[in-house]
Amino acid sequence: MRTCFLLLLVASIALAESFHGKHHIRDKRELLQRAKRRWVLSTIEIEEEDPGPYPIEISKMFNDQTANEGQYYQISGSGVTEEPLETFKIDAKTGIVYALKSVDREFLSLFHIKFDIFSSMTGKTIDKQLAFDVQIKDINDNAPVFSPPTMEVDVPENMQEGKPLVNLKADDIDDSETDNSKFTFSLVSQNPTMPKIELEQRERVAVLSSKGCFDYNKEKKYDIIVQAKDHGTPSLTSTAHVTLNIVDTNNHPPMFEKKEYQGQVDEAIIKDDILRIDVVDKDTPNTPGWRAKYSIISGNEDRNYKIDTDPITNQGILSVIKGKDFERTHLAHLRVEVQNEEPLVLCKDYKVVDASKHPAPDTADITIKVIDVNDAPVYEREVVHLYMKEEEEPGKQIFTPTITDAESDAVRHVVLHDPAAWVAIDKTTGTLTSTQKMDRESSHVDENGVYKVLVGAIDDGEPPATGTCTILIHLKDVNDNKPRLVNNGVILCGNKAQKIIVEATDNDDPPFSGPFAFSLEDDDKTVTQQWKLDPSFGEQAGLISLTPLPYHNYSIQLLIQDQQSMVSRETVEVMVCDCGEGVVCKTRDPLSSSLGKAGIGLLFLGLLLFLLLIAVLVCNCNATNMVMVPEEGNQTLIKYNQEGGGSTCQTSDVDHVVPKNTKVYSPVVDMMNLNMTSMGTCNTRDTFISNGGHTRYNTWNTSRTNTYKGVSSTHNRSYNRSYSLWSNDNIAGQIDRRLFVINGTQVDHPVYPPHEYAYEGQGSKCPSLDKLSLGNPGEELTFLEDLEPKFRTLAGICGQTIQEKNIKL
Repeated sequence: MRTCFLLLLVASIALAESFHGKHHIRDKRELLQRAKRRWVLSTIEIEEEDPGPYPIEISKMFNDQTANEGQYYQISGSGVTEEPLETFKIDAKTGIVYALKSVDREFLSLFHIKFDIFSSMTGKTIDKQLAFDVQIKDINDNAPVFSPPTMEVDVPENMQEGKPLVNLKADDIDDSETDNSKFTFSLVSQNPTMPKIELEQRERVAVLSSKGCFDYNKEKKYDIIVQAKDHGTPSLTSTAHVTLNIVDTNNHPPMFEKKEYQGQVDEAIIKDDILRIDVVDKDTPNTPGWRAKYSIISGNEDRNYKIDTDPITNQGILSVIKGKDFERTHLAHLRVEVQNEEPLVLCKDYKVVDASKHPAPDTADITIKVIDVNDAPVYEREVVHLYMKEEEEPGKQIFTPTITDAESDAVRHVVLHDPAAWVAIDKTTGTLTSTQKMDRESSHVDENGVYKVLVGAIDDGEPPATGTCTILIHLKDVNDNKPRLVNNGVILCGNKAQKIIVEATDNDDPPFSGPFAFSLEDDDKTVTQQWKLDPSFGEQAGLISLTPLPYHNYSIQLLIQDQQSMVSRETVEVMVCDCGEGVVCKTRDPLSSSLGKAGIGLLFLGLLLFLLLIAVLVCNCNATNMVMVPEEGNQTLIKYNQEGGGSTCQTSDVDHVVPKNTKVYSPVVDMMNLNMTSMGTCNTRDTFISNGGHTRYNTWNTSRTNTYKGVSSTHNRSYNRSYSLWSNDNIAGQIDRRLFVINGTQVDHPVYPPHEYAYEGQGSKCPSLDKLSLGNPGEELTFLEDLEPKFRTLAGICGQTIQEKNIKL
């Protein structure tokens, strides 16, 4: 029966296997096709640091498929073509693998070498590439190493017993699977020896701790040497040096220098540093174990005093933080204790003393004498809250204080702070009265609508004392402010949008402010045709242009109404402009000009013409002087203020002036024509009227070149004169002209001395013509209007002779 059951079981298993066989074989084939496997023949083991001699045979490769063919072997991989190079090689013919030098396992513990066989005839591989591994066997060639080998650690004096002081870490790079990398720590030495330092090994870390407490006053430094020894053969060791620096902590309690202190303070005064208390502490200065911490343990039930620590001197500083009333107490008795910032830890014989056995903190007694001073009046309430409506009529009594003064009944009331000058105070009763309307929107009122007034009561003591009271007036808002625009000037970018936002505000609070109702002024039809408001209700309104507008500035009247129907008229200035890509108006490009080719040509042409003009003037200056043609002077202006003299000239003596002898005038005329050279021309015509009604015209054509220097001057003048004698009395004109030529200033004619032409008998009544003054010819020639009879006869004869001979002078 059992046999039949087994046969049925085998048959069922066979059927199941045949059912899944095809799929299983196909999956296995696909797996073999997808995976590229490297077959490792074997693992060869060699010992590191083998002294040799080298080379050493470590293995031999062979292949049974090429027994009858020529072949050669080749290896590659670690130690052959990869670092470390030249470690292994193979005999190409025999297939023997050699080690060429010693190997350090800590550099590389496993070498993976690939093995190929090639046909000697074709050079192609005969079989698939195989591989073998070379495992390096470890030896104990490395001692444990501490990291770091030396350490210096600061240890507080109050370090708890058994708490880790320092952790030492070590490592061994030998094979971790062998005893060569396992090691044990040990404490080699400790100096000084107390308290005892204990070592605990936690895997590869040595933990040092103390058994007992440290005493900074006895030992300040400890030197410890720790050793690590491995378990290899032979064993290797290394050491680490640890230095423990003991840091002083609080092991000495502070003590007061004196047990009693005295001080004094004025009544009702707040003052810092009224008394200093000294302590002594043997711990290291400026450490938490040295800094004192003071506290008042009795006598300060009303919290009038406090005591602080001076961080430099470690003294206790007593201050008054609330005034003491002399009428209640004359003396204050305080008890003060002192401790350190750091808890006290005592060590005796390297054993920690239990805290219950520590001495109590040191204490000292302080007596403060309170000195009586004039007490200030005291208000029943130091802060008073009043509630009023803004804009109430002035003259209303808003507050009357209640004060007490134990030492005086004569109290004077004053206002100490009233920035808006809205209140007045009765000096006797202290009644506060409003003097002006109070504006809640004033800058003197805070953001909560509260106006602050400070009043004082001054007594008549010595010195006078003042009590103060703060009055906070809460102003209730009313609708006393019209809405207004936040910004009266806006920009509308005509190239982008047709809508701008205008925002309104109201200094009043709700419900006396926004939201607002905006509208346009109906009187101006142009505005309503060009603009509309959308939205027109709220904190802001949208101003929309209905038609494209030229770039210009527009003034628009708006009506703004708050929630209580208070309306204001506001003008918004809208600048319509081109903003480009930005949000503000584009700036206009500055005007600029440039000189083109035509302009440059004209510039050079003008320069050439100017040079040509200069050349013409130079040529004319070098040419022969032009002789001026005498012209008759008719209807010309008369120049009376001619002050210049004639040019320096010398002529031959003339014995007589006879009209019939024209040769007498010729030398003079020739000499005068010879000197007529000028750079300019001046024309003068003189008109004289005599008593007989005859008229005389003198025409002077003058060309002159003048040079002035300082007071004196030099004149080079040449005259071209044409005289026409049209009257019977032209002798007077001739004499006038002669005087004009002869009578020059001595500055103008320094080389023109007086000359006697002929002796005519008895001397003239006018011995010298130099005394004649011709400064104003219009006034000084009036004498010619009344000539003597003899002179008229002579003038007629001369005039007739000159006309007959046609002589020009």
